[in-house]
Amino acid sequence: MVRGLVGWLRRDLNRALTAGAARTPLDPPGGALWLSTWAWSSLAVGLTLWLACGYHAGFAALNDAGTLYPDWVWQWLTSIGGEGVPFVLCLFFARRYPRVFWALVLAGLVAVAFSRGLKPLFDAARPPAVLPPDSFNLIGPLHRRASFPSGHATTAAVFFGVLVYYARWSELRVLLVLVAVLVGLSRVAVGVHWPVDVAVGFWGGALAAWIGARLAARRPALATDAAVHLALVTLCGFAAVGLILGDAEYAQARPLLQALGWAALGYGVLGYLVSPLLRGLAAPRLTGRPE
Repeated sequence: MVRGLVGWLRRDLNRALTAGAARTPLDPPGGALWLSTWAWSSLAVGLTLWLACGYHAGFAALNDAGTLYPDWVWQWLTSIGGEGVPFVLCLFFARRYPRVFWALVLAGLVAVAFSRGLKPLFDAARPPAVLPPDSFNLIGPLHRRASFPSGHATTAAVFFGVLVYYARWSELRVLLVLVAVLVGLSRVAVGVHWPVDVAVGFWGGALAAWIGARLAARRPALATDAAVHLALVTLCGFAAVGLILGDAEYAQARPLLQALGWAALGYGVLGYLVSPLLRGLAAPRLTGRPE
């Protein structure tokens, strides 16, 4: 019976991935246009700030505006841009939309190369290394180096950018971009990035999202490969455990991250194990009942 249940789980996952891939077109209408518009608009904003007013342009105004809202708002928003959080969020839709999940994985790899490659190359000083402590609002830990570009902004643009690419409705696309922008602006509000860092992070992240989606379209079979899918989902599960057990960089965001980790892990176990097993146990050929 155990062997029969294992076989059932494999077949059930294959059916789910095949059906999930059919829900998502390889080249959704308007997806590439949205990402390219977002990417190049962000780059234009970043270059305009940098060339017109210098690398530190806009920081004082945006950081001061952030004080209008409670610290926990910015801590929650900035924590969404952590590198592990998007992969935890994938547990909520990876099985139903495997093509989107596969594009996110590929886009994430491109984004890591972009962000991690530029940071040591420029090694730009962050606001706490340049400004007097009493001249701006700092929330959370103090960072001094590797300011350019913003990794959190890049991560937000990658995650929400891939969702924008595959979304069906313009209203949903607008909402996703707005959330990503808030995550990026939170890096200025907590006092650890310049607006130029955020704008260039959006540019790189949106481009990475487009590249990831195009690479996924070139290798669509891997999105429905059960072994590859399960390996990636397992890594997402470990990321969820990391949110639950790990120390949060921002103390007020820890309850949110733990709740997110538990919810994603529970949803993943339910979707990949419990529900399929219940269906398998109810199948006549596995329980021995006549069909």
